Amino acid sequence: MELALFAGIPVTDYAAALAWYERLFGVPATFFPNDVEAVWELAENRSVYIELLPERAGHAFHTLFVSDFDERVAAIAERGIEPTRRDTYENGVRKATYRDPDGNEIGFGGAPL
Repeated sequence: MELALFAGIPVTDYAAALAWYERLFGVPATFFPNDVEAVWELAENRSVYIELLPERAGHAFHTLFVSDFDERVAAIAERGIEPTRRDTYENGVRKATYRDPDGNEIGFGGAPL
């Protein structure tokens, strides 16, 4: 059985969120289903989207595990976004946590050094 992911992030200011997530992911949105949503396909059948839903904004939290953790965190920093938190867990897994303007949490996790 193949699994797909379509993870949503509610935002209060669509234009500001669109710009922030373009900087975070380093690419424009993959497609726009309507005037209040933008979708990034991060891998086949694995997407993250923002949607203008002010009453629900600020409560999302997602972690994406990546094989290029150090390079990705450095590239995001070059685009002007720094993690609000960095963690290294007992098993050595590392995580960089970012918060969008609404307080939604997007983390990138990476394998131990």
